[in-house]
Amino acid sequence: MHKIISWFAHNKVAANLLMLILVMSGLLALPNIHQEEFPNIALGAVQVRIPYLGAAPTEVEASVCIRVEEAVEGTEGVDRIRSTASEGFCSVLIELVDGVDEGKVTNDIKSKVDAIDAFPRETEKPITAEVTIIATVLEVVISGHTDERTLKNIGRRMRDDIAALPGVSQVELLFARPDEISIEVSEHTLRRHGLTLAEVGRAIERSSLDVPGGSLKTEGGEVLLRTKGQAYWGPEFEDIVVLTRGDGTSVTLGEIATVVDGFEDNDLRARIDGDPAVSIKVSRVGTEDVLLIADRVKSYLLEARTQVPEGIDLTIWKDESDDLVDRLAALSRNARSGLLLVLLVLTLSLRFRLALWVAAGIPVALLGAIAIFPVANISISTVSVMAFILVLGILVDDAIVVGERIYAHEQLGKNRLQAAVDGTQEISVPVIFGVLTTMATFIPIMNIPGGMGSFFAVIGLVVIIALFFSVIESQLVLPSHLAHRAAEKEPGDNRWLNGWLKFQDRVSGSLEVAANYYYLPLVRRALRWRYVTLAIGIGILASTLALFVSGRMVFQFFPSVEGTRLYASVTMPEGTPVEQTALAVSR
Repeated sequence: MHKIISWFAHNKVAANLLMLILVMSGLLALPNIHQEEFPNIALGAVQVRIPYLGAAPTEVEASVCIRVEEAVEGTEGVDRIRSTASEGFCSVLIELVDGVDEGKVTNDIKSKVDAIDAFPRETEKPITAEVTIIATVLEVVISGHTDERTLKNIGRRMRDDIAALPGVSQVELLFARPDEISIEVSEHTLRRHGLTLAEVGRAIERSSLDVPGGSLKTEGGEVLLRTKGQAYWGPEFEDIVVLTRGDGTSVTLGEIATVVDGFEDNDLRARIDGDPAVSIKVSRVGTEDVLLIADRVKSYLLEARTQVPEGIDLTIWKDESDDLVDRLAALSRNARSGLLLVLLVLTLSLRFRLALWVAAGIPVALLGAIAIFPVANISISTVSVMAFILVLGILVDDAIVVGERIYAHEQLGKNRLQAAVDGTQEISVPVIFGVLTTMATFIPIMNIPGGMGSFFAVIGLVVIIALFFSVIESQLVLPSHLAHRAAEKEPGDNRWLNGWLKFQDRVSGSLEVAANYYYLPLVRRALRWRYVTLAIGIGILASTLALFVSGRMVFQFFPSVEGTRLYASVTMPEGTPVEQTALAVSR
């Protein structure tokens, strides 16, 4: 290592080239790194969902949930099973053992659930899928004083347009009730025509369908035959013949029934600023870029606002891209402030050019780490930027130690080149092993099991990569810069520079006095009374543990953070009319 340090110190072109490679690699990699608010988390779970419309929660639990639990229990790779029974729906969450083949276990669970033949006839087909987190980018709210059908038609058209945008794959229409054709026939009408509800139902089933008719071979080629009679809209259902008399007359469905082309009868309603509304949720998966998706959707909305009917408003709601930009901007400001504070503190005790080169090692190390982001599949997120701020103070430690030793050797009368080589070689082993021990403390963070492990692993990985490049910069690049830096200008008659140098001398002198006359005697006394020192350390440790055990120091996984949105919920007794709930909401 000493030979490498000496070679780079003597060859400033090689040191500058290495620094240039790190800087340019980081700058070139930066546009190719996708941005997201939080990194993707592997949950390692499978969810089974089974609708059982009209059933009470107790019935759903006994007839559906318990049978799924019994079928899945004992499957290889399954850790825990948690089921939730609600009115008309059963949801079973199956947590998997860490490290198993999630695809294989999901297929095994699906096979066992599909093989259950004891479900009630009214249940729908089970849906089995791996649990994945789909992060919301933004929501587009469509509102106005108009009917529900108009809002839904506009929402469908905009949903399809947004889904067709490049880079946008996850688009969902929310708060729009499903379409439903309801056919209402009075008992009096059925008796008058001698019909039953079952006969009307069979007539609709028999007439509303598309039937393939085979193929017809002709001299011009083969013709595929198909009868198209599937009804989709209310008027099409009204034309269905339900009764044909012997005299050739017929009765259509529209003559005996009221066909309502409406929506499913449920109590789903959404309003924004008092107006009826539907919402289009735009999400991202995988490596899709939050900012890119948001920019394309917002560009589309600028054009869409000129095409919607008058009185229809398009509002962007819960824009996570703005939150990401604000967080990254705040973190960047903190990083710049930290860099300036580091530079200011360094200039108080070291010469300005020396402090400048020491501080310059921070962006070099950070850009070197960013160059590895695409290879390590790391994104620019709140977590990765937070890791940079966390490691910011650690990065400068290496450069400070090296710069101080080089400066100390210069004070002994050595020329700058020799001082750079001797000073760096003197502390290369402590610096390298100090960084290695810091890396070792972050390795356990990368091996946390479960879904949160992949979340926190980014912090450990970013810190370790940045520390590696800080060693490269402080041991190979910094000595060369300090050895070949320009000489400090003499203050001459410059009153401001003279004043700054005097102030700097007073600060550094005060530090030396504190070190020599207070700190050094204290260290010697602590070594002489080592058992007392050990007892004090153990006492502090015991006091800290006592604070945890006694509950005086509260432990929480995540601290509470103030948000920018307020949420309120109203829970009414089961069976409360929707009008009464709406009244409570309006209050």
